[in-house]
Amino acid sequence: MQKSPGIGSTATSDTVAGLPVAASLPRRSSRFQRALRMHWLDVVLVAPLVLYILFFMLVPVGQSIYLSFVRSGTRDVTLANYEDIINRSQFKDAFVNTLGITLMGVSMEMVAGMIIALMLARGFRGRGIFRSIILVPLGVPTLVAGAAMLYFIGFNGYLNEILLDLGIIDVPVYWQQSGLRGMFAIALADLWKTTPLVVLILLAGIESIPGEVYEAAEIDGAGGWQRFWHHTLPLLMPSVTMALILRAIDAFRIFDIAIVLAGQTIPVMSSFVYFDYAAGRTNTAAAAAVILLLMIMVFVVAYLLLVARRTEDVR
Repeated sequence: MQKSPGIGSTATSDTVAGLPVAASLPRRSSRFQRALRMHWLDVVLVAPLVLYILFFMLVPVGQSIYLSFVRSGTRDVTLANYEDIINRSQFKDAFVNTLGITLMGVSMEMVAGMIIALMLARGFRGRGIFRSIILVPLGVPTLVAGAAMLYFIGFNGYLNEILLDLGIIDVPVYWQQSGLRGMFAIALADLWKTTPLVVLILLAGIESIPGEVYEAAEIDGAGGWQRFWHHTLPLLMPSVTMALILRAIDAFRIFDIAIVLAGQTIPVMSSFVYFDYAAGRTNTAAAAAVILLLMIMVFVVAYLLLVARRTEDVR
């Protein structure tokens, strides 16, 4: 007795890869349940971080991007928010100041951090005490650090007194004005607060380099500078990359030190977003925040591409 075409077609549609659908679905669910039972602790530990990133980072970023492209109070898609902030002189100043502070601050922090890390990597009596002292600024709240720096870079501060005593200047300099002086003052304050983080990362990288590398270099007659340039620095590049990216991202987002030292005299991107939002201009604040995010992404991607290209050239 032959089966009818209808029955045969139904049997074919109810199979997946030669197995009935009713049998394949329980098998897949059983695999998932078995994997969940095996890795339940991993899921429990990772879930809070995933939820935090989702609800406190990805959702706000997505909402900011959405608000930046719609007109205030409506759902009309527009670029008017970007046109508004780009045509404002305060935004242009904030954009330039952010780039200048990041360039000055990160450059000084990397140089100072490298020098201090090389010094602390050497064996000398009391090295542990000096390592602890170097890390003290990390424990100081940023607002307190900014207020303390006012005594150093203020009009009657220690910096002007030192420069007057050395004969470098004839009259005290007002460092908190807009322009290069103001950017340098903020970068200098940020230098004192965040250089210990750079030192910590670079010092860990230096101490991970095997001592045999330096012994072989000494046998070959390499001097101190040659050992640093041809051995230490190439092997330290992963640590340098990590420190540079972390500090650059943080420098782009600089806010509290700039507010404490200069208020709105020296606007930066974060303070521009804050004051625009406080004034009720939510959509333009979101547009400025999106531009700040793009600045960070462009820098990180460009630097990683540069490092990758240099690595390929060396190979």
